Amino acid sequence: MAVRPLSRMLQRVLRSGLRSCSSGAPVTQHRPGEPPQTAAEELSRRRQFLREHGAPFSAFLTDSFGRQHSYLRISLTEKCNLRCQYCMPEEGVPLTPKADLLTTEEILTLARLFVKEGIDKIRLTGGEPLIRPDVVDIVARLHQLEGLRTIGITTNGINLARLLPQLQKAGLSAINISLDTLVPAKFEFIVRRKGFHKVMEGIHKAIELGYSPVKVNCVVMRGLNEDELLDFVALTEGLPLDVRFIEYMPFDGNRWNFKKMVSYKEMLDTLRQQWPELEKLPEEESSTAKAFKIPGFQGQLSFITSMSEHFCGTCNRLRITADGNLKVCLFGNSEVSLRDHLRAGASEEELLRVIGAAVGRKKRQHAEFLLLLQDSPPAIPSISSQDPFRVQGIRHRVSFSNQKATLWEGGWFPRTPLLAQWQLRSSCLQRHYSSHLDSDDNPKCLSAVAQAPATPSGPLPTADQLTHVDTEGRAAMVDVGGKPDTERVAVASAVVLLGPVAFKLVQENQLKKGDALAVAQLAGVQAAKLTSQLIPLCHHVALSHVQVWLELDATRHAVGIQASCRARGPTGVEMEALTAAAVAALTVYDMCKAVSRDIVLGEIKLLSKTGGQRGDFQRT
Repeated sequence: MAVRPLSRMLQRVLRSGLRSCSSGAPVTQHRPGEPPQTAAEELSRRRQFLREHGAPFSAFLTDSFGRQHSYLRISLTEKCNLRCQYCMPEEGVPLTPKADLLTTEEILTLARLFVKEGIDKIRLTGGEPLIRPDVVDIVARLHQLEGLRTIGITTNGINLARLLPQLQKAGLSAINISLDTLVPAKFEFIVRRKGFHKVMEGIHKAIELGYSPVKVNCVVMRGLNEDELLDFVALTEGLPLDVRFIEYMPFDGNRWNFKKMVSYKEMLDTLRQQWPELEKLPEEESSTAKAFKIPGFQGQLSFITSMSEHFCGTCNRLRITADGNLKVCLFGNSEVSLRDHLRAGASEEELLRVIGAAVGRKKRQHAEFLLLLQDSPPAIPSISSQDPFRVQGIRHRVSFSNQKATLWEGGWFPRTPLLAQWQLRSSCLQRHYSSHLDSDDNPKCLSAVAQAPATPSGPLPTADQLTHVDTEGRAAMVDVGGKPDTERVAVASAVVLLGPVAFKLVQENQLKKGDALAVAQLAGVQAAKLTSQLIPLCHHVALSHVQVWLELDATRHAVGIQASCRARGPTGVEMEALTAAAVAALTVYDMCKAVSRDIVLGEIKLLSKTGGQRGDFQRT
């Protein structure tokens, strides 16, 4: 890389009366009275200048704002072995015909040309690059390119442990692993596939083979995983990880809006509350990450602030898609096909002109999305009723709580699962799922939930009239402003009669849609928090605790569901408990309906309620 004084001097020279030509590289303005220079003469002049001043790459990779591009990302495939709900539909996406994708030789030809012109870092991406059969060979051949200092890969980690020893021998020098949750059940829900333990094996294998730091990329999305920030950072205490929190960015099809984005400053504030000693590390030139470290921790954490504090001014990245298109900006729609020019027999010089023209058109910043962000009101923790994360079954995204107390103190998910505790399993003969955890933070394997007859705690006074209608019979919300705050607890239940075929598939976790019990548990918890948005005259309740249990009843071929909610306030939480049980039951139906339509939902009822002015209730 050129030293900073040289870079600044070169930029001053190039900016002196500069304009853009078709190659995209800066050129000097023609002065009156002087004979005009041809394009070839101008190119020769610029190349001569760069050679004389030791510049590491040609003017073709320098844009009209003086940014020098030394980092190339190459997509090896469009295919992926996961189906992340925020990335693609369950059935996948249309793929480019194989004949239109870059061949291995075409990839290496382009890589060789870019490295010759000054690229010193190449990162292999996808899709999922490690599903390409010749990925090890590609790394080995890239490693032979003189001047290429770094070969990295970004992977979901599923195949990493198996391939990493070969990749390291071939010359792989940097690893980024995508992981958006540390909770096995949530991982399976998000990606619609199993494999959490394989990702963790890949992380351990990378550490074992001496990669340091191992970068873990976590896209932070409000209502989905922002509650796990502290858990991710805790991993850096004993492991050489660089956990990189990435602001949620807009891409085609992910229905981006500002409400889902958790900004860098908001994340940083959350972490400083836990670790006030968090210290900022010096930023490297052209780095996209703002790095921090907790004193005494082995690893570090970083923020990729693509949206709130963009780094366009120092961007040095170019991208080649799997079908051979050059993208000069991740956010831009403009692409130029290098594949077509290659296959048309273009010379190296002609390819460089095409590349230079594309680089020259690169904008100062990805303005369209920054304007979108600036024109939007600030993101707030509450979840709007318009949020597409709302529960609609497995095919849509589920909004997980952004209230840490609800999840951690309530025990919905374990805090910082040990890396050795990879899979959420049950050692019992029957499968059971509960959002309640034992004191040692291990997922609880339930025995049969006791269904002993409940006993009443006393007579329950009844109101003289319906409380949700006014004197004229119109719907009205009850005014609870004068009621005292008390501890409120409610438990409700439901039963789903599946029939023998669907029951067996659920019991063996063989449904094509995924784990019905895990998904229903998450849906039930989420439904409890959204009750006031589903039932018009319900008050919004700040729940402090939600539990959802599901167990299999082999004698009835049924799933038994219990939901418990707790809050402190002026109104009860029985509606939240009933909604949780009902939506969990509906989710089980949705997961199983492709197998059988002869499924019956029933026995949705309140089992107990405590804390109200009218006394406690327990169903007999």
